[in-house]
Amino acid sequence: MLVEENHMPVVLRGKGYKLWFYEADLDEPPHVHVGKESREAKFWLNPVELARAGRLKPMELREIERLINEHHDFLLRAWDKEQSKRADR
Repeated sequence: MLVEENHMPVVLRGKGYKLWFYEADLDEPPHVHVGKESREAKFWLNPVELARAGRLKPMELREIERLINEHHDFLLRAWDKEQSKRADR
């Protein structure tokens, strides 16, 4: 299974990819997990940078990076929203 039980909901879908956060990772700097089929990469958001390629091809990783850059502000707001939910617990 691509997304484990301890994940946050998918925050964005685009170009055949799903982007999400794991709840357990919210203590780390802002980042997003990106998956397609059974492959998963991780990208830092500040600055946008590949953290783990997860068997995705270089061409796919460039496409994902463009997608993240296109939606960068939205992804950071979504990260902050998840952080604030956690702080309210």
